Amino acid sequence: MNDYDLFYQDMLSQARGELSGNGYEELRTAEEVEAAVKREGTTLFMVNSVCGCAGGIARPAAVHSINYPKRPDHFVTVFAGQDKEATAMARMFFGEDHIPSSPSFVLMKDGQAVAEVPRHEIEGHEPMSVITNIQSQFEEYCEEV
Repeated sequence: MNDYDLFYQDMLSQARGELSGNGYEELRTAEEVEAAVKREGTTLFMVNSVCGCAGGIARPAAVHSINYPKRPDHFVTVFAGQDKEATAMARMFFGEDHIPSSPSFVLMKDGQAVAEVPRHEIEGHEPMSVITNIQSQFEEYCEEV
């Protein structure tokens, strides 16, 4: 492995760890995504990526948004560009109106997409505005914990 490959693997490990170390379940296969979608209740999907807006805005927003009285029953993540089958399966469940983008967030309730925060509402925005956007969806669709 050359230095670039080592650097890239380290970067991927850190990007995954930011979420898995803060309460998000990593879904790496299509089967894991399908099982997650079938769960009752609310599930926040975070479509992770290696871009700058994921690292500087979306992942911090994902971590900080969960500190709210109303929140989903489940927090999961797929990694676009890395876990391709899992990401494709998740996007299939997000519905035909969903425009694939990463990073992004999709809130599902009983297997149906009910709200989302696409990339264009993340890139160029402050993390706090993304957190507020996510939490407003929690307020509408989730129960108090």
